[in-house]
Amino acid sequence: MKKDIILSGVGGQGILSIATVIGEAAIAAGLHLKQAEVHGMSQRGGNVQSDLRLSDKPIFSDLIPRGQADLIIAMEPMEALRYVQYLHRDAWIVTASEPFVNIPNYPDSARLKKSLDTFPNVVSRNIESLAKEASLPKSANMVLLGMAAPHIAILTSEQLRAAIGRVFARKGDRVVADNLKAFDLGREAAKQEIKPES
Repeated sequence: MKKDIILSGVGGQGILSIATVIGEAAIAAGLHLKQAEVHGMSQRGGNVQSDLRLSDKPIFSDLIPRGQADLIIAMEPMEALRYVQYLHRDAWIVTASEPFVNIPNYPDSARLKKSLDTFPNVVSRNIESLAKEASLPKSANMVLLGMAAPHIAILTSEQLRAAIGRVFARKGDRVVADNLKAFDLGREAAKQEIKPES
């Protein structure tokens, strides 16, 4: 079994923490793991993208070929759409629905929604609102990871939860608890598997 995942977002949103948790879970599960160089992380507000490849067999390239990605996990809708050419036909997009407007010519949000609606397998929620309503404003990225968990498939939710515990342990029990709560909130949101909000 293998899973090819594209992670995308904007610098400062926490996409690298998502990559760290998935990677930690994969290593603990004895899977083979390759991660392409992360682009854009040096500039807060700039786009961030990384290929993450997980498999129970050896992986020989850290780059996902076009048309072969199983999943895009995006902290921002435009960043999700930026990489759709890498998806195969039955792949999933799991994305935050709210735009992060960081450029002058940012596309109209209705246009973004319309573009996402053309894909058959999309889960999109306002993760910032979900996190804030649960008093977890710093854990929106873990809400997104929880939403993506059912589509990662090669790792169970329990393995991802355990990895969250290990990754955030140095920050204390409260941070671990908040991130686990955010992850579980995302799992519940994913059960609805709705299209992007209007």
